Amino acid sequence: ALTIDFGHEISIESNDRAIAFCDYFEKRQFPGFIEAVPAYSSAAIFYDTPHVHRTFSTFATAFEAVSELVRSALMQIPIAPEIVGRSLEVAVDFSSDAALDLPFILETKAMRREEFIEIFTSTTYRVYMLGFLPGFAYMGEVDERIAVPRKQSPRLTVPKGSVGIAGRQTGIYPQESPGGWQIIGRTSLEMFTPDVEDLCLINAGDIVRFMSLK
Repeated sequence: ALTIDFGHEISIESNDRAIAFCDYFEKRQFPGFIEAVPAYSSAAIFYDTPHVHRTFSTFATAFEAVSELVRSALMQIPIAPEIVGRSLEVAVDFSSDAALDLPFILETKAMRREEFIEIFTSTTYRVYMLGFLPGFAYMGEVDERIAVPRKQSPRLTVPKGSVGIAGRQTGIYPQESPGGWQIIGRTSLEMFTPDVEDLCLINAGDIVRFMSLK
């Protein structure tokens, strides 16, 4: 794989460039291309080394060939691309059974449950990247008033659909798994469906707003 860095801090601008870079190669796939994956401020191109080397035989290595393709692409991608993602509303159950760590957060922040829910649901969240698990979206930014660090000791089992907070990030566990984020609620939405064309419900560049189930 080849990785390109667009900055050293989390920002919408660098994330837009990473997403635009990946979109460019997804639409203009070269022989041996596998996929392009955006992260917060970087992007990675995965490729089949033997295939690339056979196709671009004038280059000493497949890495050099892909590097040249990347240099050419960077000259064509706008410095400030406009990424227009989809908007999605996610209904969340904030009840005690679902919000496993909310009592701890409320005690730490000296805050009422209603106040926490109001702050969390009044923000729109940008999907910066997918990672950790298929369909796990890293979103931000969480309001500083309710931001909390990861758990010191991760849970061995986090229920599917759990909504968590880690620092100023929030995310939804697409399946049951171990995890160390502070769990504040749960949604019934399927975040990852392996047997359909669009595997992930949300993707990098999308905008998410959470709602409280009444």
